[in-house]
Amino acid sequence: MPEGHVVHALARRLGRMFVGQAVRVDSPQGRFWDGAALVDGQVVAKVEAHGKHLFIGFANRGWMHVHLGLYGKWRFGDGDPPVPVGQVRARIVGDGAWAELRGPSVCEVLDDLGRRDAIRRIGPDPIRRDADPGPAWEKASRSASPIGILLMDQAVISGVGNIYRAEVLFRHGISPYRPSREVTREEFDAVWADLVGLMRDGARRGRIDTVRREHTPRAMGRPPRRDRHGGEVYVYRRTGRPCLACGTPVASADLNGRTLYWCPGCQPT
Repeated sequence: MPEGHVVHALARRLGRMFVGQAVRVDSPQGRFWDGAALVDGQVVAKVEAHGKHLFIGFANRGWMHVHLGLYGKWRFGDGDPPVPVGQVRARIVGDGAWAELRGPSVCEVLDDLGRRDAIRRIGPDPIRRDADPGPAWEKASRSASPIGILLMDQAVISGVGNIYRAEVLFRHGISPYRPSREVTREEFDAVWADLVGLMRDGARRGRIDTVRREHTPRAMGRPPRRDRHGGEVYVYRRTGRPCLACGTPVASADLNGRTLYWCPGCQPT
């Protein structure tokens, strides 16, 4: 499932392609016909992301709401769109550019009230300039759940996925098993500020890099990481390999259905 920085990058791309244009919207697959009919021919006014949720706003106050889930993908192209192949849930065609959406967990059209309700259920997004971390702290300070679970709860903090969860906890020496209510306000504020920096950087660069300068391949004289996710990380998908900071083998375990990564030396329980 894409992390929040990917959805923000998608929102920017869709905005550059379509904002200010009257677009054609259809559903070659057929499952989005009713929604597509509500915004077909309308001018795209705005595209924005809230965590892992994407909202395409139209001049008639309709909002196309998309959550990619585990399998959703956008495909983009220039010129006339090709003949649809396979399960294309939604297609947007503008002036010399097109976008196809396949396999999302959510694809619907909302009015203003529906959009506000959807956003109300989403936690503050570190990438957004208008995000208020206060409600997330209030939930964390009352929760007995491990902080490693709470950080992945999109109703608490939105946009954080498995990579950012593992990496930000490592960077602050916090065990993922520590009860959330035992995380101090100072620690929580430091984690939030770090997520703001890391995730905005990820959205800008299109990759996740979390290692500090002293742990880069060049500084340590080591080969760069090779992984389809790209970027340099401390613990994510490094099970059994030595921690870049202390040398302890990185550990992994299942936590609430997702693989957790941490360094037992740097993040003692």
